Parts: sequence; structure tokens; C-alpha cells
Amino acid sequence: MRVTTDADVRRVFDRIADRYDDQMRAWERRLFPGSREWAVGQARGHVVEIAVGTGLNLPLYDAGTTVIGIELSERMLDLARRRVALAGLGARVELRQGDVQRLDLPDGIADTVLSTFTMCTIPDPAAAAREAYRVLRPGGRFVLAEHGPARNPVLRAGMRLVEPLFVRFEADHLTRDPRPYLERAGFRIESVTRTARGVGFRVLAVRP
Repeated sequence: MRVTTDADVRRVFDRIADRYDDQMRAWERRLFPGSREWAVGQARGHVVEIAVGTGLNLPLYDAGTTVIGIELSERMLDLARRRVALAGLGARVELRQGDVQRLDLPDGIADTVLSTFTMCTIPDPAAAAREAYRVLRPGGRFVLAEHGPARNPVLRAGMRLVEPLFVRFEADHLTRDPRPYLERAGFRIESVTRTARGVGFRVLAVRP
């Protein structure tokens, strides 16, 4: 399968930024209803949101949280900044252009690291998981909503069949299971819920 790079991911998301919200809402409505709300509902304290995209999660955060959102695509980040301004969230949301595989943040800065439908597109998800671990304080949680390989073998085979096209045009690895990356980074997985015939993952992982 084709290997993606940061440049590939940036190019894809710069290209699809203007239709990203509608596209994601359609997928989520059909396959992952409530996953985004569930993920944000687990966030506490100071949050680092990796691959914040257009900021779809930002209006959902509780007023008691503060958020640093990191995004590779400048076009996506422009839309996130607009969303923050319109929602009046500037006092507790900071947006930065950056690479979640190499976070420009101090160790132990976050109570929560949050990722919604992003580990599937990061070129090196193991590096992103290690960075999430590094910036979390001990006892902090990585909250993850993601898609991955279906439980049903027929559906899983179909996903693998079309996956090269999704990787090529959307930088999206359909059957990437996020859990091994978290475990290898040192996280203790607290809970996993599978949705949408096993395609959807809701994962809570703790930094010991």
C-alpha cells in the first residue's frame, strides 16, 4: 500500500477543507452517531486536541476546559479559527499549525489528549501516540474516536479492497486499528467500545 507523508496529508486536507464539514457529518450520521460528542464529553482540564481540523469539536467542549488545537493543514486551520471567532471561544481555545508527530509542547502539559477520526490519516501513528503520552501528565487520558477494521470478515475484506483508493485520494487508512499504537506508547487502555458493526472505536487510554 502507498506510504503517505506529511506533504501528502497537507495537500489532501488543503484540497478538501471547504467540504470537510459536510463530508464528515454525512459519514458520522450514517456510521458513527454521537462519537464526537462522546469523545469531547470525556475531556477534562487542559486539553490538547491533535489534528483539530476545522474545529468541529471546539463548540462542544465544556466551559471548564481549555484547549490547544494542533493542525497540519493551514486551510483547515483557517476554518477552525473562523469557527472559534464566531463562537466566541478565543479566551479558552488556542490554535496552532503543527505536526502531531512532533508536538511543540512541554512534557506533561495536558490533562486530556483528544483525537477524533485522525489517527487514520497520520503518516506515523506510533509517533503521534508517543507524543500524546509525552504531553500528558501521569494519570491523564487519551480519548479517541476512530474507525478501524470491521469485526465482520466480509466487511473487513471489502474495506481492505478499497483502502488503497482511500489512502491515495483521502490519506485515509480504513483498517488501521488504533489500539496497538497506544499500547506500544505505554498507555493502559481503560475501555474500548465498538460501534457500527465493529467499524467504530471509542477508546479511553490512561498514561500510568
